[in-house]
Amino acid sequence: MGKLLSLIVVLALGYAGIYVYYGHAVKQEVQQELDNRGLSAVSVESVDYGLWAPVSTSTEVTLNVTYRGSQAALNLGIEGHPVFSDEVSVRLDGLQALRLGINF
Repeated sequence: MGKLLSLIVVLALGYAGIYVYYGHAVKQEVQQELDNRGLSAVSVESVDYGLWAPVSTSTEVTLNVTYRGSQAALNLGIEGHPVFSDEVSVRLDGLQALRLGINF
C-alpha cells in the first residue's frame, strides 16, 4: 500500500511540473509568434488552460495580453504540443474581453 501511495505522489508531482511548464511553453510560443509578425510591443501576461491541456495535442487556451494601456483576453487554439513537439500551430479563435486604459 505504501509503494502505491508513493507512486501516486511521484506521478502527481511529475504531472504538476509538466502542467506548470506547459503554461510557460505556450507563453513563449505565442510571444515568439507575435514577435515574428512585428507585434513585439504586445506582451503576454498570463495563460489560462484546462487541467488536461498538457496531455492533449489540441487544446483551447485563454491568453491575457497587454499593449501600452490596453488589455485583451484572447481565445486561442493550439495544435501540437508546445513541450514535446517541434510543430506547433496557434490560431486565434476570438476576442473574449478588451479593456482600454487612458493615461493623461
